[in-house]
Amino acid sequence: MKHLRHKKYIFPWRAGNHFRLLVDADAFFPAMLAAINQAGSSICFELYFIKSGNVAAEFIIALVAAARRGVTIRILFDDFGARGLTAADRIRLKHEKISVRYYNPIKWAARTDNMVRDHRKLLIVDSKTAFTGGAGLADEFAPADASQTGWRETMLEISGTVVADWQTLFNHQWQHWSGDKNRLRPLLDKSEPEAELPGRVTISHGIARQETKRALIQHIRKAQHHIWIATAYFVPSWRLRRVLRHAAHRQVDVRLLLPGTITDHPSVRYAGHRFYARLLRAGIRIFELEDRMQHQKVATCDQWVSIGSSNFDRWNLRWNMEANQEANGEPLSSEVMAMLQQDFENSREIQYQRWSRRPWYHHWLEYWWGWVSRLVSRIGNR
Repeated sequence: MKHLRHKKYIFPWRAGNHFRLLVDADAFFPAMLAAINQAGSSICFELYFIKSGNVAAEFIIALVAAARRGVTIRILFDDFGARGLTAADRIRLKHEKISVRYYNPIKWAARTDNMVRDHRKLLIVDSKTAFTGGAGLADEFAPADASQTGWRETMLEISGTVVADWQTLFNHQWQHWSGDKNRLRPLLDKSEPEAELPGRVTISHGIARQETKRALIQHIRKAQHHIWIATAYFVPSWRLRRVLRHAAHRQVDVRLLLPGTITDHPSVRYAGHRFYARLLRAGIRIFELEDRMQHQKVATCDQWVSIGSSNFDRWNLRWNMEANQEANGEPLSSEVMAMLQQDFENSREIQYQRWSRRPWYHHWLEYWWGWVSRLVSRIGNR
């Protein structure tokens, strides 16, 4: 991929793809396990968040069973994101057909280089089917206790021509971190998918390459009807805030779906709160999901859709390696709109008049965590 690094987008738009929207863990975990169980030649797994528990155990069992069938398995876990994976589970993954590597192992001497994480979520089976989105292998997404509600998440099952690009992306990472020169050859799928849609893989790799953010801003500027964004962490850049306000001023329906009080990072939520007032005054509607953790990363502008690992906060865009699947057209865009509409109905809409009367200590928390956010941004520029 070195010869493409000066292009605005590494991968082109490709026609002839099928995308299946998988809403919440009871849809995407069974689909991913079914693909692993049907694998005939290869499985590639690139993942940020894995933590020992029922979900991880189920996937480890499926992966080991595939290896015993002779399937070659390559797994790249982020070293920091996999800190919750027990030694016992790591031992269970030891098999001659399974290769496991860890991205950017934490080292005290590395200092700020430790902040660079592989935040991508990618499963590729037989170089024909791919899954991407925001889910990790953790019980937070599918609690064993039926009385608890799992994190709100969306994944996408992908077949068609873009799978070759996902395979190329994985190969690049795998070769760098494993030293394995035996790369799986990406094959363009020439079969007829159920629904042909154009698709493109976009990536982010620190401040040097921010394709996902660039694509979002371009489609926000072109949108005529709606711009709906769901993200787990919202500390947007000045540029993104500006294009959202301009879209609202030209009467585009702009909505944000963000975490409410149930969040794994309250500090990030408070850091983002300091932007609410001006966005609300511009006519942007803000919804906070209250009954569960909002963790999905989805954006849609008219018929364009982007689903993947990328949140729209400064930390993710500055430090993390991310990847999203773009698509353009029906029926996926309507399915995404219907999904998000249901989320809006299950959320609390923030009203400007009420927001302007929030308690004084909320202002203080916003100021403090906003200062921390700016400090982190300055560190990243060094």
